[in-house]
Amino acid sequence: MNIRGVWALYSFEMQRTWRTLWQSVVTPVITTVLYFVVFGSAIGSRMEDIGGVDYGAFIVPGLMMLSLLTQSISNASFGIYFPKFSGTVYEMLSAPMSPIELVLGYVGAAATKSILLGLIILATANLFVDVRIEYPLVMILFLVLTALTFSLFGFIIGIWADGFEQLSFIPMLVVTPLTFLGGAFYSINMLPDPWRSISLFNPVVYLVSGFRWSFYGEGDVSIGLSLGITAAFLIACLAVVIWIFRTGYRLKE
Repeated sequence: MNIRGVWALYSFEMQRTWRTLWQSVVTPVITTVLYFVVFGSAIGSRMEDIGGVDYGAFIVPGLMMLSLLTQSISNASFGIYFPKFSGTVYEMLSAPMSPIELVLGYVGAAATKSILLGLIILATANLFVDVRIEYPLVMILFLVLTALTFSLFGFIIGIWADGFEQLSFIPMLVVTPLTFLGGAFYSINMLPDPWRSISLFNPVVYLVSGFRWSFYGEGDVSIGLSLGITAAFLIACLAVVIWIFRTGYRLKE
C-alpha cells in the first residue's frame, strides 16, 4: 500500500475544501438554518408530534441525510472530473499507485468532507431543537456507510460525465427528489395506500429510516433492512468502480 501517495491525494482534495470554504461549508449550513426557520418554526409549530418526536427534531436526520447524499456525490464527482478535464488523470494513472489507492484518496476525502458537514449540521440543529441520539454507534455507522457509498457513486458519475452539466444532472434531478420523497420531512406511514407501498421502491427511504432510527428508535422500515439496502448499494458501487478500472471506461479514452 502506497500510504504516502494516498495521503498526498487525500490531503490535496481536503485542501480544496478550505479554498472553497464558503461553497463547501458555509452555504449548506445557511441552507439548513433556513430549513429550520421554514419547516421547524413556521410549519412545525402547527404540526403534531410524529411518533412522539417534535417535528423540528424529527426532520434533523432527514436534513442531515439530504446534505450527506448531495455533498458526497458533488465532492467525489468534481474531485475526479477536474483531472479528466485538465488531462492530469493520465499522470495519476501512470503514477506508482494502484486503482484502490486512487479510490481511497478521492473517495476518502469526499466522505470525510461530507461527514464533517453532517456533524456541523447536527451541531447547528441543536441550536434550534433538542436532538437526542439513542443509538450513537448506529448513527456513526450509518453516517460513514452513507458517505462512503455515495462518494463512490459520485466518483462513478465524475468518470461518466462528459461535461459540467452532467455532474449536477443526477444529484439535482434524481437524488434530491428521491430524498424529498423518501421521508426526509415526513413519515411514509402518514401516506395512504398505494402511495406508501410505492414509496418502498425508493431506496432513499431505507437510508433515511435507518438514520432516523438511530436517533429516536423509530423508523418506517426495520433497521436490519435499512442496513442491508445500504450495504448492497455500497457493494454495487464497488463492483462498478472495479469494472471501470479493469476496462478503462472513460479513463483511457
